[in-house]
Amino acid sequence: MANISSVGIGSQLDVKSIVSQLVALEKQPLVALQTADAKIQSKISTYGQIKSLVSTFADAAAKLTRDSGWNNMTVASTNTAAATAAISGIAQSGNYNLAVSQLAQSQTSVSATAVPTGSTMGTGTLTLQVGSAAPVTVQIVEGDDTSLAGIASKINGQKSGMVATVVSDSSGQRLMLRSSATGASNAFTVTATGFTTDNAATALNFTQTQAAQDTKATLNGLAITSATRSFEGVVAGLTFTVAQVTTAPVDITVTADTATTKKNIQDFVDAYNAINDLLSTSVKYDTTTKTAGLLQADSTAVGLQNMLRAVVGTTTAGGAYSTLSDIGISVMKDSNGKLGVDSVKLDAALKNKPDDLKNLFANTASGSDGSNGVAVKFKKLTTDLLSYTGLFNNKTDALNAADKRNQDEQDKVNARASAVEVRLNAQYTALDTQMASLTALNTYITQQVANWNKSSS
Repeated sequence: MANISSVGIGSQLDVKSIVSQLVALEKQPLVALQTADAKIQSKISTYGQIKSLVSTFADAAAKLTRDSGWNNMTVASTNTAAATAAISGIAQSGNYNLAVSQLAQSQTSVSATAVPTGSTMGTGTLTLQVGSAAPVTVQIVEGDDTSLAGIASKINGQKSGMVATVVSDSSGQRLMLRSSATGASNAFTVTATGFTTDNAATALNFTQTQAAQDTKATLNGLAITSATRSFEGVVAGLTFTVAQVTTAPVDITVTADTATTKKNIQDFVDAYNAINDLLSTSVKYDTTTKTAGLLQADSTAVGLQNMLRAVVGTTTAGGAYSTLSDIGISVMKDSNGKLGVDSVKLDAALKNKPDDLKNLFANTASGSDGSNGVAVKFKKLTTDLLSYTGLFNNKTDALNAADKRNQDEQDKVNARASAVEVRLNAQYTALDTQMASLTALNTYITQQVANWNKSSS
């Protein structure tokens, strides 16, 4: 862009101001373009917010389509220090009487006699047999570290199901061996051959100090055993864990956790309302202030609102409840489509007909998409909306394309204005030059006339 500081000197005109005003007039279309672009950016931001809310709603709906969303149970124990239970699958309510007579433990064997610290055992072979597994041999050969620490390292490197540790007392060092897993089936034997030193004869001769054993208990009078301190699969969906031998049976109670299920349903309603509120605000026309929402008359936003409301009013096949209003969830009066929850009706459904309540949300067995559960329908709808080729990506792509076209138009206006500024500056420069020449000529002629007049007088 030309920058001619002398423009106007010859003509005595405020050329800079004239050019600035003419260029500003040329740029006037930018005002409308920039206003339109700001609106496009606001729409992109709003659709981003709606997409985020739909994603949250999709998660809430998905939770109500899965068994885990309905298999909420509360477990209570009269002696948590001795025995507890945890939900590990689809569990049923029940009362369990658990008495523990023995806890699982691993076998431990220790060198029969201590040897002085740093003693060497010589070379030989240790044969390790853990339960019914294939025997594992540990070769101690020339060049190896034949101390108890070296032998322990060799044993641990074999991963035989045994753990070796060197322990020390006032008498010296001993080699301690224990099975790495609890249970009677993990009992072990150790046989040392080939070692000829006196130290080896005592340090590699083991005495059992703790026997391998299973956990033994009774559950409602039924004898049960486990190689660990947990019982899995004894009762479907439950895992019992014990920590103490009991002197009196522990009562464990499993009951339906309706509070969590109710929260899941409330989260579903809240997530729906969050979308509805933003859409309602964005598409409405305020007759009082005569102002339109950002997405007023936006067919995509209006269509999305209609799709969501259509699913709310659908029916589900099977069970005592076919619509959301049957369990106390309905559109509130004068709320622009917002859902309200009648806690009394919902609590009654949770307590009296939980299976029918689950069916209303999660049914997929009817064979007809139209008769599927409400949450199943919403999950399908939101999955489609959020997909790569779904509504949100398509709308965002369209708005970004509109933004690019707007920016291109702004660039064109600026380019035209720059060209006009260059042209005007060139024209006024030429004018200035010509005016300066004429002014100089006028001064010369005036001086000559004055001189002539003097000569004549």
